[in-house]
Amino acid sequence: MRLITHNMLSCNIKGVTNGFPLRIEAGNVIKKEVDFNPDFIRHMFAKLEWKALVEGARSMGYAELPEDSPDAAVLESDESFLKKLHHALLELHLEEGALVCPETGRKFPVNKGIPNMLLHEDEV
Repeated sequence: MRLITHNMLSCNIKGVTNGFPLRIEAGNVIKKEVDFNPDFIRHMFAKLEWKALVEGARSMGYAELPEDSPDAAVLESDESFLKKLHHALLELHLEEGALVCPETGRKFPVNKGIPNMLLHEDEV
């Protein structure tokens, strides 16, 4: 599972009001090279929840992103920043681990890079 996916997932258990962001418990993280596309990264930037991305990246062992969200000028002028963001979003893969609901503590397993977000019958 990539961090770009993690940034869009939340806990949908009935009654949960604070289901985002899911905390990552990383078991196995691998790096898979992906072609760099700065236009795609610039486009995705506006859709990201920055704090969740930074926390997710750090939990996967990547601490190269700044704590605070950069302004739009950085996206146009700083290619090294775009490459760091590209690496975090697209090249880090959580192969084994879990996603944890911040409100209930419910763990959703990640196996072979696929998060299992299915709910139990009593959670629907």
